Amino acid sequence: MYLWRAVDDEGEVLDVMVQRRRDTEAALKLLKRLLRNQPDVTP
Repeated sequence: MYLWRAVDDEGEVLDVMVQRRRDTEAALKLLKRLLRNQPDVTP
């Protein structure tokens, strides 16, 4: 099992995900989930 964490520049944990695999697909899944949960900033 692998623990994936996304951390901001201040050290705050943004998201955590546990998966069986450690590959590019798993990393992209976490990044897509993070981006989906961000507020829409439209000028």
